[in-house]
Amino acid sequence: MATAKPTGDKRRTPWLKLLVFVAMIGGGAAWYYGDVIDGYSQAGTGYAAKGACSCRYIGGRELNQCKDDLMPGMAAIWLSEDEDERSVTARVPLVESVTATYREGYGCVLESWEG
Repeated sequence: MATAKPTGDKRRTPWLKLLVFVAMIGGGAAWYYGDVIDGYSQAGTGYAAKGACSCRYIGGRELNQCKDDLMPGMAAIWLSEDEDERSVTARVPLVESVTATYREGYGCVLESWEG
């Protein structure tokens, strides 16, 4: 009489359990600290968008040079520009996005925040 061999590799099971555990801890921390993360990301992206817009459209520098002006610890913020609109958008992926637009006579102005 033949016996069936179990399917699957038992060596993968501990890694899968660890991955699920880490995902649950990360999700719980994101839920618990969600308001703090949102507040810091909104303030940081607003600061970065305004500063980079001023650097780009008032100072006349390239956007890559403006990224160097960000404070230490702001590496999670990505900058992009729309030359036609004369605006710079700063974003923390999946969390926050803020745009600053250059307006003649006013300088760079942040879009209104919805809270």
